[in-house]
Amino acid sequence: MTVNLKRCTIEDMLILQKISIETFNETFKQQNSAENMAAYLEKAFNVKQLEKEINHTSSQFFFVYCNDELAGYLKVNTGDAQSEEMGEESLEIERVYIKRKFQKHGLGKYLLNKALEMALEDNKKKIWLGVWEENENAIDFYEKMGFVQTGTHSFYMGDEEQTDYIMTKTLS
Repeated sequence: MTVNLKRCTIEDMLILQKISIETFNETFKQQNSAENMAAYLEKAFNVKQLEKEINHTSSQFFFVYCNDELAGYLKVNTGDAQSEEMGEESLEIERVYIKRKFQKHGLGKYLLNKALEMALEDNKKKIWLGVWEENENAIDFYEKMGFVQTGTHSFYMGDEEQTDYIMTKTLS
């Protein structure tokens, strides 16, 4: 299995949009209403929103390829791009999205390690993420990777308020 990473640019926006919708649907479609899913996907992954995120100087997207096939992506934020005010000493992992057929192949760990490497290079003191309280597989994975729950925040899926755990890993 060959794994490669590629930084996303504005030219990748439509590919990013497609994989975002695909992976989000695969992960959350069964637990949410069709109306709330449609509303969220339109808000979060419309071209204007993705363009704004890709162009933000404190956000970075990376595609991960497995045997030359796009398998998923990573989005990290620092500074004012973070979805919560965590300060300049923090790096947020906003998205680790892996296509279902590539899950359980170590790609999530690979992307998480990329984010950790970036945080250490930037002398960050902590790395954090938000994960839906009902996404037990992801929570278990993050705990195995050394993250602990340090708080919660609201996440809106359409008009439904859901709770995300804020999970943090302190870096030495």
